[in-house]
Amino acid sequence: QVQLVESGGGLVQAGGSLRLSCAASGRTLSRSSMGWFRQAPGKEREFVAAITWSGISTWYAESVKGRFTISRDNAKNTEYLQMNDLKPEDTAVYYCVADPLGSLRSKDYRYWGQGTQVTVSS
Repeated sequence: QVQLVESGGGLVQAGGSLRLSCAASGRTLSRSSMGWFRQAPGKEREFVAAITWSGISTWYAESVKGRFTISRDNAKNTEYLQMNDLKPEDTAVYYCVADPLGSLRSKDYRYWGQGTQVTVSS
């Protein structure tokens, strides 16, 4: 069993930056792809970014490409999401995910974190 715990969310002004972290515990995830999803009020949960276990390959939603960067440190069992040039439409609860059961862009992941709130004011 794996537990994922996100941190780093908060309130930031438009144009600002935040760095989310996701610490995994329970067993090593060094061979598992990981990612981030988000859910805004009244909207469907959507894919944000994903990264392979090696960290070599990454994928992003078009809406965040060029502004967000996903990375991981397998020695620390942690993944990160650096979010720059934040916009009010980035406001959402951000979820860390691990161990995909299908496409990396689908919601079909074995493990989900509890989520961390990101609020971007205009």
